[in-house]
Amino acid sequence: MLGLMQDRQLLISSLIDYAAEYHGATEIVSRTVEGPIHRYDYAAARRRSMRLANVLRDLGIGPGDRIGTLAWNGYRHFELYYAVSGSGAILHTINPRLFPDQITYIANHAEDRWLFVDLTFVELLEGIADSLDSVEGIVVMTDEAHMPETALANVHCYETLIAGAADGFDWPEFDENTASSLCYTSGTTGNPKGVLYSHRSTVLHSYAACLRDVVGLGADDCVMPVVPMFHANSWGIAYAAPMSGAKLVLPGARMDGESVHQLMYDEGVTVSAGVPTVWLMLLQYLRDNGKDLPDFKRCVIGGSAAPRSMIEAFETEYDTTVLHAWGMTEMSPLGTVGMLTPALDALPYAEQLDYKEKQGRGIYGVEMKITDDDGNELPRDGEAFGHLMVRGPWIAQSYFKGEGGAILDGDGWFDTGDVATLDDKGFMHITDRAKDVIKSGGEWISSIDLENLAVGHPGVAEAAVIGVVHPKWDERPLLVIVRAPGASVEGPELLAFMAGKIAKWWMPDDVVFVDEIPHTATGKIQKVALREMFKDHRLPTVDAAE
Repeated sequence: MLGLMQDRQLLISSLIDYAAEYHGATEIVSRTVEGPIHRYDYAAARRRSMRLANVLRDLGIGPGDRIGTLAWNGYRHFELYYAVSGSGAILHTINPRLFPDQITYIANHAEDRWLFVDLTFVELLEGIADSLDSVEGIVVMTDEAHMPETALANVHCYETLIAGAADGFDWPEFDENTASSLCYTSGTTGNPKGVLYSHRSTVLHSYAACLRDVVGLGADDCVMPVVPMFHANSWGIAYAAPMSGAKLVLPGARMDGESVHQLMYDEGVTVSAGVPTVWLMLLQYLRDNGKDLPDFKRCVIGGSAAPRSMIEAFETEYDTTVLHAWGMTEMSPLGTVGMLTPALDALPYAEQLDYKEKQGRGIYGVEMKITDDDGNELPRDGEAFGHLMVRGPWIAQSYFKGEGGAILDGDGWFDTGDVATLDDKGFMHITDRAKDVIKSGGEWISSIDLENLAVGHPGVAEAAVIGVVHPKWDERPLLVIVRAPGASVEGPELLAFMAGKIAKWWMPDDVVFVDEIPHTATGKIQKVALREMFKDHRLPTVDAAE
C-alpha cells in the first residue's frame, strides 16, 4: 500500500521561488569583477534568473544541453545556477584554475554548447577557443561599459541579453531525477571525471546543509561561501542559502586576508566556508592588524585537514566555532561536519579539540563504513583505520559518460579513496588518501596527522609528508617544510617539537625545507609531484639499515 501524499517533484527552481516569495527583501551582496559592490535581493535575483532563462531559450538551449561557466562567486553566476537548471538544461561549472588543456578537455567532454565567462577569463578563453569543439557562442558576464575587445567569435554581453529578454518565465515541471549540474573532479591522476548531479540530490543535500548540526543556516544568518562556486556548487551554499532565506555574500575573486575581512566585517557575516589556506591568510591579517570579526559565529573548514592550531585560534581568540567538514565532489559534497554533541561539548576544551581535529560526525543521508583490503568491515573504535566507503541519495553512482567504469561495489558502496577511522561517537578521521598512506614495516603511518602536528610549530607555514623508499621498512616518512616568513627553524628543532606527541616509529626520518610546496588547482598538496621531486632522496637512516 502506498501513502496518500502529493507527489511533487524536488526541483532547483523551487528554491529561488521560495526565497523570492518568503525572503524577497533579503540581500545578495557581491564584490564584482569590475570592482564595485553590487546589492540586490532574492526577489530581483528570481526576476533576472527568469529573464536569463528566456535568453537561453532564445539561444536554442533545450533540456539536457550543457552550459559551461568560467566565473567567480558573484550574482550573475548565481543567476545562472537557477536559470540553467531551472529551465531543464545542465549547469557545468568549470574550474578556471586548471591548466588550459584540462579546461579544453572538460568543455569538450561535457559537450558544452555555450560558455558564460567573467572578464577575468576572456584572455584564457582566447587561448583555447580554437580547440573547443562544441561551443557555439560565448557570453561575457558584464555590461556594455566593460565589454572587452576580443577576437572570440559569436560573443555577447550578459547585461545586454538580459535587458532584451522577456519578463517572466514558467519553470517547467519534470522528473526530479533529471540532471541539473555537472562538476568535474580535479583530475590529479588521469583525466578529470564528471559528476552529474540531479535536482533531487541537490535539494536533499540542501536540506541536510541547513540542519542545525550541519551548517545550520537560518533566515537570521549572513553566509559567505569563500569556497568557489566552481567547487562542488560552493559546497551547496548557493542552494542552501535561498532555501533558508539567509543573506548571501559573494566575495568575487579577491581572497586575500584584508579583502575577506573587509567584506565579512562590513556585511556582518555569521557563517562562512572555505579551505584552510584562506583561513590562514585571514588569521594572519587579523593578528597583524589587531582586527576582529564580532559577527562571525561559525567557520566551516574543509577541502583539506584543518590544523589544531587554526581551530584553537579561531575559537579562543575570536570566539568563532570551527566546524571541520569533509566531503567530495562525488558527494555533492557534504559527508561529515564536526558539530559536537552535548556530551562532548561538556568535556574540557583540550579534549574537545581532539574531536574537532577529526573531519566531523556523520550526517543524516550519508552512510559510512571502513573496510580492510579484503572488504571486511572494521570496528568503529577510533583506532582501526581502513578504506572509507560511503553511500546515500546525493552520492554518485557513476561518472558522466561512464568514465572509470563501475565505481560502486555489489552493495552500492562508493570507495572514497580515503583511509580513515570511525569512532563510537560517530566521528570520522581521515588519516590519508589511500594512495598517499605511508606503509612502514607492514604498518600504516598517517601523513595528514604528521602534517598537522608540524604546522603547529610557529616557524612552519606549510608542511607535507611523503613516503620515501627504505631498504628495511619499505617506506619511511619524509617531512617537507615551508618556513613561516622570517622563521629560521631547522630540522632538529622541529623533530624535538613533534617528539612525544606521536608514536616513536611515526617520527619522520628526515626534514627538508623548500620555498614552495606544489598544489593542485583546488588547493590540495600534489603528493605525486613531491614524490617525483624526492624520488632519489636518501634518508639518513638508510646507512644504518644497510
